[in-house]
Amino acid sequence: MDLRLPRLRGPARWRPRRLAAAAAAVVVLAGAGTWTAAASDEAPAVHRTDRVLATDGARIDTSYFTAGSGRRPAVLLTHGFGGSKEDVREQAEDLARDGYAVLTWSARGFGASTGSIGLNDPKGEVADVSALVDWLAKRPEVQLDGKGDPRVGMSGASYGGAVSLLAAGYDQRVDAIAPEITYWNLADALFPNGVFKKLWAGLFINTGGGCRKFEPKLCAMYNRVAESGKPDAAARALLDARSPSAVGDRVKVPTLLVQGQTDSLFPLGQADAAAKAIRANGAPVDVDWIAGGHDGGEMEADRVHARVETWFDRYLKDDKKADTGPAFRVTRTGGVDSTDGAARLRGASADTYPGLESGPRGVALAGREQRFANPAGANPPAISNLPGLGDEGGGLSQLSSLGVGLSIDFPGQFAKFDSAPLGKDLRITGSPTATVHVKSTGDDAVLFAKVYDVGPDGTSQVLPSGLVTPVRVEGAKAGKDVELTLPAIDREFRKGHRLRLVLASTDLGYASPVTPATYTVSLESDLKVPVVPGVQTADTALPSWVWWLPVAGALIALAVLLTGGRRTADAEPDPALADVPLQITGLSKRYARSADRYAVRELSFRVEKGQVLGLLGPNGAGKTTTLRMLMGLITPDGGEIRVFGHAIRPGAPVLSRVGAFVEGAGFLPHLSGRENLELYWRATGRPPGDAHLDEALEIAGLGDALARAVRTYSQGMRQRLAIAQAMLGLPDLLILDEPTNGLDPPQIREMREVMIRYAAAGRTVIVSSHLLAEVEQSCTHLVVMDRGRLVQAGPVRDIVGSGDTLLVGTAVPVTEPVADKVGALPGVVSAAVTEDGLLVRLGPEGSPQRLVADLVRLDVPVASVGPNRRLEDAFLTLIGGSA
Repeated sequence: MDLRLPRLRGPARWRPRRLAAAAAAVVVLAGAGTWTAAASDEAPAVHRTDRVLATDGARIDTSYFTAGSGRRPAVLLTHGFGGSKEDVREQAEDLARDGYAVLTWSARGFGASTGSIGLNDPKGEVADVSALVDWLAKRPEVQLDGKGDPRVGMSGASYGGAVSLLAAGYDQRVDAIAPEITYWNLADALFPNGVFKKLWAGLFINTGGGCRKFEPKLCAMYNRVAESGKPDAAARALLDARSPSAVGDRVKVPTLLVQGQTDSLFPLGQADAAAKAIRANGAPVDVDWIAGGHDGGEMEADRVHARVETWFDRYLKDDKKADTGPAFRVTRTGGVDSTDGAARLRGASADTYPGLESGPRGVALAGREQRFANPAGANPPAISNLPGLGDEGGGLSQLSSLGVGLSIDFPGQFAKFDSAPLGKDLRITGSPTATVHVKSTGDDAVLFAKVYDVGPDGTSQVLPSGLVTPVRVEGAKAGKDVELTLPAIDREFRKGHRLRLVLASTDLGYASPVTPATYTVSLESDLKVPVVPGVQTADTALPSWVWWLPVAGALIALAVLLTGGRRTADAEPDPALADVPLQITGLSKRYARSADRYAVRELSFRVEKGQVLGLLGPNGAGKTTTLRMLMGLITPDGGEIRVFGHAIRPGAPVLSRVGAFVEGAGFLPHLSGRENLELYWRATGRPPGDAHLDEALEIAGLGDALARAVRTYSQGMRQRLAIAQAMLGLPDLLILDEPTNGLDPPQIREMREVMIRYAAAGRTVIVSSHLLAEVEQSCTHLVVMDRGRLVQAGPVRDIVGSGDTLLVGTAVPVTEPVADKVGALPGVVSAAVTEDGLLVRLGPEGSPQRLVADLVRLDVPVASVGPNRRLEDAFLTLIGGSA
């Protein structure tokens, strides 16, 4: 057996095998010059040289960092999926200052590198690594272990972490690796237990630039699986071949595995499988569970990079005094600082890595056999997490560590089994397991298993890290026992809390069968939870790494908007209102912790098809509160809202007929405008053909900008994209809150025309805006609120027409002397010439009837008389002192 440890140096060392695809010589195509990074007095200056290197089938953009003189070990450092070499520049400079020659590069299809994305294809991206090692072997600054064999380590996160593992398996010149938050088996990550992880897979494709940027076979595989919703054997085989597990028996170098606890893409089980395989090969392996991950949270970058460097000091520089840290370390939340809302992090460690199944303890669960539905179209889906929003606000998983529960299961779509209240605190470190019996009315069943931390009240529940285990049960029609391995977590369940095992039929992040079915589930065993008392928490908090409390309003709004929250039993639909878009009756909402102060009080009005309704009122009138109750985001204290006859409750199915743009929209900044709209629609679980995407894109009017990343958009462009998102699916009732914010005058005019056209097609629009002139021109009806109450409702012409200014139309133009005579009439305050005649303002004693008589007496050629009050005048009159 070739047990190869980097500290064993010398002439007798085994010679490397070369990857055939990398045998061709590397050609230097271009050099972008050299620059010197600023350095402190203590550290040498860092020199960087940019080059484009030709490998087999691609041109790879690289940067080479060195500092000081003499030969030194090399480090290959690369980026995560969708990034580029610039993402790791700062870490590269730090390593160079500390005595390493560092080569960074952009992987195929990313940054300035060419080639198709192959998801770390052994003949593509992995072969490129061997070509880069060839280049390092020729550098005079790099320490060699033999001819053509540089002493080299590798590190990278996510996509870069996987290529580190793969390179160590394919090219035995790699001496040590430190992969972060990555996968061991990509098929297991994207097709866990035979279930398609649809949202993350879609993000892979979109973040990579779309299907056209990938190798054709990968694109075809994705399209096939995304369409069917079920991974096939060929898809699994394709990803298996590009996974480190394919060469797991050949990874024999010291490995530091850094994995994220808030990570629904590559959960802790991926690092566990890697650790077992590499340790079985005889190589040293340390495991570090950080607080963050692909779903957000604190990535502990400073600490992790310091530990990676120490790992390389030990295994590349042969520094036997280098402290590489404990064999196992996990970051734990040590409470919240009440002064700044930050969560204090503490490190816990053990001298050996315990794995995910150590010290199992049985926890009895109670619950009868239960039946629940897989709904038609698998909609609405349960929510466990919002994949891909880590950068935008930390995801739901980050909140769970702070005791905030935002995961949602819909009544009638899950079974639950509870433990008794815990008699003492229980720390679970690893993967709980349980056996259940599953039966389905269909041939297959897809279930989503999760363990909740349920508070002492028995209702408030938190899903640790927002993680679920999907499982496909084939042959479920006859009934089958299924052993569940729940997601690996590190969490303390407090005394008095319960553990709740939930089996749901749907989940937002995964593809479920669209055919309705009924599942029957019963318990066959206790819940076994891993307890590892040998993992000891440090006494003091870590000094540098804290979470800012992620009060991400847009994120929470999106989570609830997609699902509508938890439902209670809906009231029966009212057939008489089936064609009425909206009827509000006696609606009231008190301020929090107040018994007699109301944000909205006894509000009633009705909206018909084809109307564009303007919701007006001064700040604090209760407009936004009303809209949020209408969307099911908050629950009224009294009264009722009915949309097409259905009572609105959080999660009411009729909300699928409502589109809303309320307080802005959250977009993934690295995706294009089109990709954001497509991703949002896929998240609803509705058929792609129902999106009417082309109509929405035409509404957005963004032109070529739709192909650009949203992070490049102006505020006005984001606003238009958000409005188009609200119109996806052409909802029957469209709600727009300040839709013209950030738009220039031509765009405001376009928005006005859009609303009018939208309602003219038989749909209904409700718009809240402070631009009264725009409301007057675009709305057919108005609801005016003040201090939470209805002031007036009705057609715009009726509300505006009740004023004291009249427009007198004349058959021929009138002169200024005539206007002066009219202005002097009794009961007239003023008169002015207009293009159409006279604008006459009446005083308290004046009347339209007396005015007409006086005009006839003065021989003014009157053709018409009508009101001419601006909406602003009417609005100020109605709200009085609130102005």
